[in-house]
Amino acid sequence: MTTFDDREAAFENKFAHDEEMAFKAEVRRNKLLGLWAAELLGKTGAEADEYAKEVVKSDFEEAGIEDVVRKVAGDLGDLADADTIRSKMAALLIEAKGQIMNEV
Repeated sequence: MTTFDDREAAFENKFAHDEEMAFKAEVRRNKLLGLWAAELLGKTGAEADEYAKEVVKSDFEEAGIEDVVRKVAGDLGDLADADTIRSKMAALLIEAKGQIMNEV
């Protein structure tokens, strides 16, 4: 294999790793968002965990975050608007990335 082939393989591996880490961070963010929303809804324990799983699953409806925002905003009603949820998601993504980096 040439040096070019080695570099190409390294870049491909890095890209795959970065994509995997981004996916894990988004899933973790959605779980944290679900737990946050569950708390606002008065859910605790297993009920809160189940709600967080529902939020994670809602992300697979379409590309982007709007499917998650729509689900959580619909469930929370007057407790939080869509902009508040988007802001919380941005903050939780940073937290999720930090958690994942500490696990590695």
